[in-house]
Amino acid sequence: MHINIFGASGAGVTTLGKTLSEKLGYPYFDSDYYFWEQSNPPFTVRRDPGVRNRLINEAMAGLDSWLLGGSIINWNNNWQFDLSVFLYIPQEIRLQRLRDREYKRYGEIIHTDNERNRLYKEFIDWARGYDELITNSRSLHAHRNWISNLKTPVLVIEGDTTVEERVEAVMRKIESLENK
Repeated sequence: MHINIFGASGAGVTTLGKTLSEKLGYPYFDSDYYFWEQSNPPFTVRRDPGVRNRLINEAMAGLDSWLLGGSIINWNNNWQFDLSVFLYIPQEIRLQRLRDREYKRYGEIIHTDNERNRLYKEFIDWARGYDELITNSRSLHAHRNWISNLKTPVLVIEGDTTVEERVEAVMRKIESLENK
């Protein structure tokens, strides 16, 4: 089974993906690992799309089942998903999660170093725009458009649900697809 999990930054995609990976025994691939080159500070240098796609395709080659986390709507990679899972949580919860995550990852430097503070503020502002922007990049608008064009099943999980509730919803959906 090939499953894509996507949503806004801070919606819980990686957490759900890793938890499902453990439960199902499927490898989990995080699109951020392929989208961004290793850099200092992190998440500032985009990888060439051809290289990105080659790397992820090589990693997934020969696998019968996998989970892919992230917004890959513009990757033009021709993946065939058996299930797509879209996570949506209210903006204020998502932004607080991101603030907490960034502080946990990087500490005070995001407030004390001018460049890191600028990058932090730009990231939070970008994440805040998810719900309002009408773009073809990572936005609620783009995700809804992508969902409307998917030919495979989509599970939409909305609200501030627990990881356990999300896992249960995905497992029920997988079971219903296997019983068809």
